[in-house]
Amino acid sequence: MLRPDLILDTIQMISQENLDVRAITMGIDLMDCKSDTVNKTCSNIIAKIKNYAKNLVHACDEVAEKYSIPVVNKRISVTPISHIGAGFDSKGFVELAIAMDTAAEIVGIDLIGGFSANVEKGISNADMALFESLPAALSKTKKVNSSINAGSTRYGINMDAVKILGHKIKEIANATSKEGGFGAAKFVVFCNQPGDNPFMAGAMHGLGEAEAVINCGVSGPGVIARAIERKIKEFDRNESFGIHGLAEEIKQASFRVTRCGELIGREIAKSLGIPFGVVDLSLAPTPKVGDSIGEIIKLLGVDVIGAPGSTAIIAILNDAVKKGGAFASQCVGGLSGAFIPVMEDAELASAAKDGTLSIEKLEAMTSVCSVGFDMIPVPGDIDAETISALIADELAIGMINSKTTAARIIPVPGKKAGEMVSFGGLFGESVVMPVKNAGKSSRLINFAGKIPAPIHSLKN
Repeated sequence: MLRPDLILDTIQMISQENLDVRAITMGIDLMDCKSDTVNKTCSNIIAKIKNYAKNLVHACDEVAEKYSIPVVNKRISVTPISHIGAGFDSKGFVELAIAMDTAAEIVGIDLIGGFSANVEKGISNADMALFESLPAALSKTKKVNSSINAGSTRYGINMDAVKILGHKIKEIANATSKEGGFGAAKFVVFCNQPGDNPFMAGAMHGLGEAEAVINCGVSGPGVIARAIERKIKEFDRNESFGIHGLAEEIKQASFRVTRCGELIGREIAKSLGIPFGVVDLSLAPTPKVGDSIGEIIKLLGVDVIGAPGSTAIIAILNDAVKKGGAFASQCVGGLSGAFIPVMEDAELASAAKDGTLSIEKLEAMTSVCSVGFDMIPVPGDIDAETISALIADELAIGMINSKTTAARIIPVPGKKAGEMVSFGGLFGESVVMPVKNAGKSSRLINFAGKIPAPIHSLKN
């Protein structure tokens, strides 16, 4: 039964609490675009994306207007391009990236993901060609996002890939130095990467997916924060419920947020005549005031972000969001939980500037969040081996704990720790964060090889 109080709560979430659908992402399979020449393959990619996504933006806008729920980003994810470009050299992969960018411009979407490879077990010739193309591909395109899955709980961590990618991240940043190294903000390294993630930079259309599908990424940190505020006022009058009462409030708010997201996603899929895939339950913040995970951390009981207890709070939040959202949706996928991207969250960025939030504390918090090191700007002169070591630490957390983790680390050319960098829009701004003991991990990284996977049989 529809309760009037819940209807009113939802209206308030939309009008006053920054509720939106953060991302509608159309996944498109490109396997049949592969041809014997780069030019033919590029033409096929553009034609197929145009065919499936020509009405995507219009459908999103139409449904958003109908229900008065904004759809902030319209996106596309495609089959990992390492499969489509197998047999081409690095210059060919750059052309594929440009074709993806051209298609994105034609259909009017915001971002396109899937310039990707899965190398957790080994690096093929196609993967290596994609690696070599990354600096040019991400500097010559505006909307293309790239991801590499370099580890998994099943296969371990490919340290050969991690070693190479530390250097490639430096090269990507330097190739986009006029934009503050922005190219590195479009690149992420994963462990246990899902194939149905609607959020960039890690979105791709996994090999087990349908021909085309609509995935929805909900948001709503502002909704959760306001719900917590109301519950805390009640706590002042009745101290009997404690933390479990706050967690229950988060669950109920997450339920309503996810219901809205699933409704919008299914309506858009129906309008386009393609299947609906998943709802990603993740709380994705923005630099906008009142739309912050950092604000929630402080509301839940610490005076500064990074204080002892911050990791426990992320665990509470992540668990409650998953429980509330899973009950509200028929199909949950993607990352699902809480993001802590430093540059994209005004409160997290402020904590980094004040020095209360360090990279070391962020690493602890990533052990219980949904992603990992996310949008972290570091000094431009940081060595590649330290970047690789930071990636290895993050992937190890995911591998051992059977969860998705990722590293989106941005060396900012010409900037030192304590200086500001701004990318604008949803990408936000932050102080460049210091990295303790930089330059002291090269022996580990130069061993290369593989970090073995954990023993599964002991978990049976």
